[in-house]
Amino acid sequence: MTEYLNVGKIVNTQGLKGEVRVISQTDFPELRYKKGAVLTLFQEKKEPIELTIKTHRKHKNFDIVTFEDHFSINDVEKYRDGILKVSKDQLTDLPQDEFYYHEIIGLTVIDENEKELGKIKEILSPGANDVWVVQRPKKKDVLIPYIESVVQSVDLKEGIVRVEIPEGLIDDED
Repeated sequence: MTEYLNVGKIVNTQGLKGEVRVISQTDFPELRYKKGAVLTLFQEKKEPIELTIKTHRKHKNFDIVTFEDHFSINDVEKYRDGILKVSKDQLTDLPQDEFYYHEIIGLTVIDENEKELGKIKEILSPGANDVWVVQRPKKKDVLIPYIESVVQSVDLKEGIVRVEIPEGLIDDED
């Protein structure tokens, strides 16, 4: 059975010409939404369907896309709240020290004192660099910036991320 990874969620239509607004969950929008790319749409209680990208543009925080053979708002309205996914076998190899979100989420984070902080539960993309959300047992989550000075190493085989925590990053008073 094919495994799929999230690319984005269709949150609304845009205009009347069959465009949809997508909140993306991909580091590669230019690759995932390029003309001719095929994504699979998953919706509750419906069979997944393949859609071919016709156009893509950025608008505010959204990726605006149209699909082949979908010409009006009436053709795409039914896709609202659907999740666009890419099959795992369509993934390309990344350069060294770059990772897909699904490879990082779930890894155990260990600090410079060999103390386990917790597990990465999600990745935020607020701007210049990603921020890894580390869920700690019985404590507040820790936000770890994915920057060279903090993330020392990522070992996918061992499932471990080694970090060096700058002073003041973790506030354990709460």
